[in-house]
Amino acid sequence: MARTSLFHSSGVVRRARQIWRRYGVFWLGAIAVGLVAVFYARLIDWGYGQFRAVQQQHVWLPLVATPLLAAACVWLTRRFFRGAEGSGIPQVIAALHEGTSTLGPRTLTLKLLAGKILVSLLAILGGFTIGREGPTVQIGAAMMYNLRRFYPRSNALIERQLVLAGAAAGLSAAFNTPLAGIVFAIEELTRSFEARASGVLITAIIVAGVIALGLNGNYTYFGTIEIGSHFPDLLAVAVLLTAIVTGIAGGIFGWLLLHTSRWLPAPLVQMHRERPVVFGALCGLAIAVVGLVSGGTTFGSGYAEARGLLDGREQLSLFYPFLKMASMVGSYLPGIPGGIFAPSLSIGAGFGNLLHHVFSSMQLPMLIALAMVGYLAAVTQSPITSFVIVMEMINGHALVISLMATALIASRVARLFAPPLYEALALRYMTPPAAKAAPAEPETPKTLEPLFEDEPADGRENESPADTPRG
Repeated sequence: MARTSLFHSSGVVRRARQIWRRYGVFWLGAIAVGLVAVFYARLIDWGYGQFRAVQQQHVWLPLVATPLLAAACVWLTRRFFRGAEGSGIPQVIAALHEGTSTLGPRTLTLKLLAGKILVSLLAILGGFTIGREGPTVQIGAAMMYNLRRFYPRSNALIERQLVLAGAAAGLSAAFNTPLAGIVFAIEELTRSFEARASGVLITAIIVAGVIALGLNGNYTYFGTIEIGSHFPDLLAVAVLLTAIVTGIAGGIFGWLLLHTSRWLPAPLVQMHRERPVVFGALCGLAIAVVGLVSGGTTFGSGYAEARGLLDGREQLSLFYPFLKMASMVGSYLPGIPGGIFAPSLSIGAGFGNLLHHVFSSMQLPMLIALAMVGYLAAVTQSPITSFVIVMEMINGHALVISLMATALIASRVARLFAPPLYEALALRYMTPPAAKAAPAEPETPKTLEPLFEDEPADGRENESPADTPRG
């Protein structure tokens, strides 16, 4: 009897361990993603609040502080956190396509997770035009990827599912847009639907989303816009013109990031290669100057400006979207951690404000919503993800057809100027097919692809220090 009881208890323990390994570890990871996403959001908001408080009292201080913090961010990223640069979404895409076992140890480590948070905080303290949503994608992917060691039979499939679930949960928790997290994983990260990963994906989004909701409450990112029950007569014309304008603007932005050496003066290209920290400081100075010219509106992610326009509390210059674009380009050239989602939405809101002078009979929030989805779709060239994100952020289900049309047209217009930004940047992390087929050679530590397209890509710092990609 005692022996039977012993066997029974050992079976229960064994079963409990199996359940824990199969579900418990994953659920705890998703909970951790939600907690870190909320913590990171509050940290970035706190950092920008500190910057604004000081900047409003000492208007000229950014001319000194922003270049110094930019130099510090570049030095820290290149010295300690290679792989944390940019939004982090290209790194996740590359890891999913190249193989998590190949790129995961270089782009999804806990060290890079900490570096992403630290350096982006320093950048926002300097007023850089960066967002937190893209970095949260890499943070979520890195956290889930590092759970693989708790699985006794971890393999490439498990690692891939963990990375995909963590990335989608990170975006969902950052924006409080669960549906967008699913669509983002399908359209942007994998470009396909994986039935085997669907349950894992949805579970991670639900768990992380519940944690974020529990800490932040039930909210929409930009509030709820009221558009009434009747659409304006010129809505179709407004959709077309908004899509064309934002498509051109977003396409040009993508071209500027992907073809830096074609438009930057040769001395600046050389400075980036030979003295990247000085180049970063110069970019910081440019951001500070643009910020002063704009009256401080181009500093930070632009969330407050976009929300103010939607609420009718903000009056922005007609030049705001162009100045914000210039500030965002300057924020990404040095290769520091930071996202483009929130700044892109802010730029789109600026274009909506600009187009309101053409369609003055239309409600301003409606035009802003169309322009936000148009510019975001143009930059990312992921129209489905873009309209789902904006629809969930403004609770704008009544505008869904108009948002879809704007996103689709804008993304097609942008493709005339540049390929999809995240995919193009992800290629710089991947091993070229020729290199994969080449005979095996003594392995050297591989770093990252160059920012400038005509630089060497072998990663040896004594030959070319400018080997940081953008994202």
